[in-house]
Amino acid sequence: MNDKGAAAENAAADYLRRAGLTIVERNWQCRRGEIDLIARDGQTLVFVEVRARASSRFGGAAASIGPAKRAKLLTAAQTYLSSLRTTPPCRFDAVCFEGSDIIWLKNCLDATEG
Repeated sequence: MNDKGAAAENAAADYLRRAGLTIVERNWQCRRGEIDLIARDGQTLVFVEVRARASSRFGGAAASIGPAKRAKLLTAAQTYLSSLRTTPPCRFDAVCFEGSDIIWLKNCLDATEG
């Protein structure tokens, strides 16, 4: 990960903490993919993708989460969940940085897509 990516992940973690979430894991990796942040929002486990773009030109940060990335996120999340004794309620969020704007997209990926 480059310095800009690390800075974006740090800023996203701070932003989510201020919003009341608890960060459980950072840069969780398995053979099939990586999850930038895993957090708890009450009883809900939240898998967070962090994206940063200089501007919203060319679709912006959220648009950069394409089908291949979605599939890797879902697979990595399934692997993470398989390591838990019980499966909590889950959701997928994205924290997108576009220039100086922070956009938090809650529940932006449906685990039944595919």
